Amino acid sequence: MATSLCLLYLLLFLTCRLTISMSEMVLLPLTHSLSKTQFTTPHHLLKATSARSAARFRHRNHRHKQVPLPLSPGSDYTLSFTLGSPSSPTISLYLDTGSDLVWLPCSPFECILCESKAPALSSPLNLSSSATAVPCKSSACSAAHSSLSSSDLCAIARCPLDYIETSECNSFPCPPFYYAYGDGSLISRLFKDTLTLPNSFSVQNFTFGCAHTTLGEPVGVAGFGFGRLSLPAQLSSVSPHLGNRFSYCLVSHSFNSDKVRRPSPLILGRYEEKEKQFGNENVEFVYTDMLPNPKHPYFYSVGLEAISVGKKNIPAPENLKRVDRKGSGGMVVDSGTTFTMLPARLYDSVVTEFDHRVGRHYERASEVEETTGLSPCYYYDKVARVPVISLHFAGNGSSVVLPRRNYFYEFLDGGDGVRKKRNVGCLMLMNGGDEEELIGGPGATLGNYQQQGFEVVYDLEKREVGFARRKCSSLWDSLKN
Repeated sequence: MATSLCLLYLLLFLTCRLTISMSEMVLLPLTHSLSKTQFTTPHHLLKATSARSAARFRHRNHRHKQVPLPLSPGSDYTLSFTLGSPSSPTISLYLDTGSDLVWLPCSPFECILCESKAPALSSPLNLSSSATAVPCKSSACSAAHSSLSSSDLCAIARCPLDYIETSECNSFPCPPFYYAYGDGSLISRLFKDTLTLPNSFSVQNFTFGCAHTTLGEPVGVAGFGFGRLSLPAQLSSVSPHLGNRFSYCLVSHSFNSDKVRRPSPLILGRYEEKEKQFGNENVEFVYTDMLPNPKHPYFYSVGLEAISVGKKNIPAPENLKRVDRKGSGGMVVDSGTTFTMLPARLYDSVVTEFDHRVGRHYERASEVEETTGLSPCYYYDKVARVPVISLHFAGNGSSVVLPRRNYFYEFLDGGDGVRKKRNVGCLMLMNGGDEEELIGGPGATLGNYQQQGFEVVYDLEKREVGFARRKCSSLWDSLKN
């Protein structure tokens, strides 16, 4: 009998250990929303994407009380899951590290001025019978309403005064809230339901925004920024080791949809032991500290010390090295912006040095610059020689060397009967405006195009961001098997 009990306890212990080890990491596929049908030419694609990046960045500095959201699906990554029962239809949302709310279109759904937008990635959600409205007195309701007090919110929800005073407003739902962003807006209500990820991992009482009306935005957002309503924060409340650290590895695509047929891995939690098990290449991360932002607490801001072009080191302005009390400065690491945005003075210095090294060898492609919104661009015959660009972070002296394809986009121009077909390459960094225009918001943004081919780690416990060069499709294969 004693032997049987010992074996039973041993079996239970091993089962618990297995459950814990299996839950140390959750691997999810990110799908690129790049579509050949949406853009007829590389010029159209680049123009739309550069305009979108600029609008998103500038919106943060002029309407900073609202959460910044993606503007159009030119070059974003989507995450899929279900709400309600696991058999419910799958929902696809943009992954956004620059906001802290999960919201999605709900039926009946109306998107105003969406004729020029790409079609929705999934059908509007029909709330399940298990979905419940978030009460007006909850902290989640207060978070959605920019920390407005629960008493004020319950008053708006028409909860009687005596109920407010005795905290008995549970039956009164959180009032609708308004979010505005670059070229659109939405009105949403908060609900709770069971969220199930593709690997069957589920979170009960998951809080999300349900929008019946939006302006210019047919697709919802899975916010991964700091904040109690973000997806990592809600995971952390259930399973801290999954919500306190996440990373993604964006497969390099160069705007070629054939290259994004493989998913980009999104990794929740830690996976070091599993990686060693498959004998992956030796990977070294460089880390830089996150900078707290009192005005925009959902941002993952880091300090930028300098940018080097070849051997030329170009110091960053002081406001990129820190974030002040007004929320100005720093560089935001953002999955929802395509191209890296730099303040005008730093951008001009980088472009001047880049053009000094490249422009003396190749003809400037001025017409391409006008049609794509990118600059400088050059015509070349076979292989263009361009200098290496590196980012140097403030604090611990860490640096990241960008792969050539992450900052110099090469494609064929012409061949349309008007101009002859020629090779052209463009610098993929953008001018974010004068420093005076950036007061009250980020000084720069590190876009997802420059993050391709890196595993980017967000360690929320240690408050640091890490970068390591990876073969992202191989990483997916090794972790999935």
